[in-house]
Amino acid sequence: MSDLQSFREAVEAFISARGWTATRFGRQMAGDPLFVFDLREGREPRSDTRSRILKAMQDQAEAPAAAPLRIGVAGLGNVGATLVRILQKDGAELTRKIGRAVVVTAVSARSRSRDRGIDATSVEWFDDPVALAKSENIDLFVELMGGEDGPALASVRAALEIGRPVVTANKALLARHGVALARLAEENNAQLGFEAAVAGGIPVIKTLREGLGSARIARVYGIMNGTCNYILTRMGNEGIGFAECLADAQKLGYAEADPTFDVGGFDTAHKLAILASLCFGCEIAPDEIFVEGITKISQADIKVAGDLGYKIKLLGIAQRSADGIEQRVHPTLVPKTSAIAGVDGVLNAVALETDHVHELLLAGPGAGGPPTASSVLSDILDIARGTRVPPLGVPSQELTPYKQAPMKAHEGGYYIRLNAKDVPGAFAAIASRMGAAGISLESVIQRPDLRVTDAASDVSIRTIVLLTHSTMEQSVREALALIAADGFIVGEPQLIRIEGL
Repeated sequence: MSDLQSFREAVEAFISARGWTATRFGRQMAGDPLFVFDLREGREPRSDTRSRILKAMQDQAEAPAAAPLRIGVAGLGNVGATLVRILQKDGAELTRKIGRAVVVTAVSARSRSRDRGIDATSVEWFDDPVALAKSENIDLFVELMGGEDGPALASVRAALEIGRPVVTANKALLARHGVALARLAEENNAQLGFEAAVAGGIPVIKTLREGLGSARIARVYGIMNGTCNYILTRMGNEGIGFAECLADAQKLGYAEADPTFDVGGFDTAHKLAILASLCFGCEIAPDEIFVEGITKISQADIKVAGDLGYKIKLLGIAQRSADGIEQRVHPTLVPKTSAIAGVDGVLNAVALETDHVHELLLAGPGAGGPPTASSVLSDILDIARGTRVPPLGVPSQELTPYKQAPMKAHEGGYYIRLNAKDVPGAFAAIASRMGAAGISLESVIQRPDLRVTDAASDVSIRTIVLLTHSTMEQSVREALALIAADGFIVGEPQLIRIEGL
């Protein structure tokens, strides 16, 4: 066998034994990512090059193995148990990918006896997650307990204060304390990863922190709660009401016994606050968000929206304006032809509008054990590789104070559904109030199929739907208040924003 042939076989054996890619070998051993590809196509490197690479391969083989990365996991619910299973099952493959083992050495959970489908015989148990976070037997602390305060906050702080890296999926914690935790991480030279905190398995945090370069983001919006998306999708596809869809979501485990946090829009608001900070370089401001949930969406709204070429989605939207940053969470009419209208069921999607790539849509599973655990693992592997980025994209001292743009300054189109008394002068009064407020109507639709009766007065009621041209929200709300005071409508008007996507 020739020296060249022997060299080629040695290179291939090295790559196979370590699970390396040809590109990695070329970059690390030869200083040329295309080296192996050229070698396979018949390139004959010089003898001194072969000698240098053989020496590098020998040194690599003789180098001591990197110490394992020891993980402590606090919280063994669906996500935590899934993460442990993945690390135990795929340990060898992960070692080949990053050059060191990643092992769970300690855990903390409420119950030690519960069967979670994991092998916990060789791990150290802690009743106190703070003690786990401080343990000398771990190198990285993973917080999967949830909650914006209490043990979650105390344990994350404890780890960061001693310079220990932290990975968390806790959006409530980050929305409330993210800036302070980012500052604490930077002061102690510790990494803080939270890919799983927003949109589950979708890598939106990594995209914002590392993937967009100098692109300036003008707007971020998306579907960020799988429970709400599931309910609205079923209401649209099957013609059933909100309450029935919610009950089914609870049976399937998509919604909690108390679903307020999800269907009220607060879960989406927490995620939006984190995204806004990353997008606009501002402090996190969860209390400065207009929040409106989906509990008032009816089959009448779903039906009319569909007939007009729209779907209703609960969107979180943050955008720059001359007045500051506008953050809002609310049901939205989106054109059926838009990409985000096709994101149904429990899926999530986040869209980024930038000056470089115009619009980028990231979509995928937004919750559940495997997708969320996958995002947690992504952060763990980045830390194992030594990747370092500021937690909020820029150093915390460079974050600008959050300046809220008034919600009532929002300008756009609106869907308005009114139940008006079928009496002389009613429609004229409604149109007059709209005109006086300077609101231009794109269309006025009467829906005989949605006619109801006012039980209190036995007056026939007709359903009227108004679609406005782009106008100011403050004007719409003032006009609706006057229309209600005139006494020609029954119940509260339904107001849904129409978003240009």
